Amino acid sequence: MGPGDQVRVCRSVVLFHHPQHRGQPHDMEGQQGEVLQQLTEWKGRPISPTLPVVVAFGKFRAHFRADELELV
Repeated sequence: MGPGDQVRVCRSVVLFHHPQHRGQPHDMEGQQGEVLQQLTEWKGRPISPTLPVVVAFGKFRAHFRADELELV
C-alpha cells in the first residue's frame, strides 16, 4: 500500500472530526479514498506512529492503521 493507491475502510472506524458530522460519531466503514502517504520518518528520523496511513476522502483526510484498510 503506497501513495496513490485506492483503498476502502474494511473495519468499523468511528471518527468525531468528519466535516459533515462534526462532533457526532461517524462510522467510516465502506468509504473509499486514496492513500496520500505512509508516515515512517519525521525530519529524517525514523518514527513508529500508531496511525501511519494518511487517506484522503476528497478534501477530508484521516489517519488509519494498515489493517483497517484494503486495496480496491
